Amino acid sequence: MDLGLNGLKALVTGGTKGIGRAIVETLAREGASVGFCARNQQEVDQALGSMRAEGLAVEASALDIGDASALAHWVAEAAQAMHGIDIVVANVSALAIAADEESWKRGFDVDMMGTVRLVNAAMPWLEQSKHPAIVTISSVSGREIDFASGPYGAFKAAIIHYTQGLAFHLAGKGIRANTVSPGNTYFPGGVWQQIEQGNPALFKQAMDLNPTGRMGTPQEMANAVAFLASPAASFVTGTNLVVDGALTRGVQY
Repeated sequence: MDLGLNGLKALVTGGTKGIGRAIVETLAREGASVGFCARNQQEVDQALGSMRAEGLAVEASALDIGDASALAHWVAEAAQAMHGIDIVVANVSALAIAADEESWKRGFDVDMMGTVRLVNAAMPWLEQSKHPAIVTISSVSGREIDFASGPYGAFKAAIIHYTQGLAFHLAGKGIRANTVSPGNTYFPGGVWQQIEQGNPALFKQAMDLNPTGRMGTPQEMANAVAFLASPAASFVTGTNLVVDGALTRGVQY
């Protein structure tokens, strides 16, 4: 199937590792021009160099998504460089698991407001696009209670609600909005590898909950994002696509 992404312009937050990087590379390999960002300049430079060596049409900047002015500036600058925006993917998370007040503040600024501000900043260009799409990244922790039921789970749940609201209110403008909720996703340097090394008991408990006997890969999550972001999903809006290998047991109506 041709997803129809060739020639489209996409922005992805958090694109240097894990799911975010897989999203950037997948969109670019499908022919989209992609701008991405992350906090660490060195990691941004390394990822950008690697992707360009592959011949991918990518641009990148280092910034903190929790900085509202920096985020707005990046979106405007990227839109001018790419001559528009067709797709935005809000992927960054503060991974705020602890229940202290600072974790709640960071989760709100990065997970929730980072998503809202990205969409708001990109809206003038999305309104001009022939194939506008918003994809937000939530988590299975946003739909059932688990060890991340504090700030992380609460804001991931809020992102699903926010995105479905966008889908309803923007439908008349032809702007689609969907969410992908990954299950446990394992990759080098990721949170699950850190848990595997630092808390083997929790890692085993998590693995035992996966009916497939394994965790997902960043590429499996990116494939879902690429579809929802593409013109191939032209009548899909307001959905939360759970990609978890049957990890969660709640029925999603």
